[in-house]
Amino acid sequence: MNIAGARKEVYSAEAYVSGKSMDDVKKEFNLTKVVKLGSNENPYAPFPNSLRAMVAEMPVIGVYPEANFIKLRKTLGEKFNLGSEYIGLGHGGGGVLDTIARLFVESGDEVILPKQSYRLYREISKLMGGTVREVSLDDKYTVNIDDIIKTISPKTKLVWMCNPNNPTGTIVDKADIDRLLDALPERAWLVLDEAYAEFSNADELPDTIDLIKKNKRILSVRTFSKYYGLAGARIGYVIASPNVISGFDTVSEPFNANRIALAGAIECLTSDKNNVEKAAKLLLEERERVTDELEKMNLEVTKSYSNFIFFKVPCDADALGLFLTKRGVIVRPCGGWGYANHIRVTIGTKEEMNEFLKQLAEGIRAMNN
Repeated sequence: MNIAGARKEVYSAEAYVSGKSMDDVKKEFNLTKVVKLGSNENPYAPFPNSLRAMVAEMPVIGVYPEANFIKLRKTLGEKFNLGSEYIGLGHGGGGVLDTIARLFVESGDEVILPKQSYRLYREISKLMGGTVREVSLDDKYTVNIDDIIKTISPKTKLVWMCNPNNPTGTIVDKADIDRLLDALPERAWLVLDEAYAEFSNADELPDTIDLIKKNKRILSVRTFSKYYGLAGARIGYVIASPNVISGFDTVSEPFNANRIALAGAIECLTSDKNNVEKAAKLLLEERERVTDELEKMNLEVTKSYSNFIFFKVPCDADALGLFLTKRGVIVRPCGGWGYANHIRVTIGTKEEMNEFLKQLAEGIRAMNN
């Protein structure tokens, strides 16, 4: 890549690599049916009322979404018992994270992040001229807060953390988050990416809303992509103190959430609330069933607090992943995170997970013969 006039930071960044699409896999391996379990999507979405609301927006797609932009902020505020001034919207969780980087990170700043986590944190920090300090997960595949604290310096501006973590599904508890917040320099902030938080019990995670109300230096980033099943609509949000949201809105693009996504998100929180909760219950039950089945296969499974499972296989994960893909089951091998013998599998429907378990068993047998 050589682009005349491009900022030098562009050359230090790496493009995000998504998992293979169903259409690509069907075409490449001449398949008629594919089970996609590599992108942490919700198999039960879209939900009926959300779908109707999104379709109803099509005739007015030529008009900016002023009313629903305001309404979603208000609805989210009510959900968390906050005023709408605590809520900022964005184009998916990734768009929100990118805006946060533009708000805080400048040349000479340092950011700290877990090495085995969502890669976007690293790249958006580099693009803003920040210096990235990576800390490896511990032997339980969990963020080590003591190592994060040891890495903090006077130049630290942000600590990026995914909780539950992607790709391992592990969490950092309340006490450790409190210790980290107490250790932050005056100018530094913790950005807690809680994209998968709805798949955990509230008492298992830090109470970010309470921390924000207490004026702790923390931002909570959430998304409608996972729990609410609007991955293709691309809508996310940040919860933070009103002065931070004011800055966030200042550096955001105008109307940075599209009309169709806004309509769907509002219904997910209101008229589709029961449908969303029923789907989540099915996913959590399936997560436990599949965990049990993997353990019966004598595989090491990391306890998950998300809508995916991270587990170790007795062979090369990339080779096993290719075996599964050729048989129409897409998973995410974790070699790119440094886990050459681990796979991340999204929880799908019972039928999808049965097909995954069947092909996984066959794949492991084939790899070890």
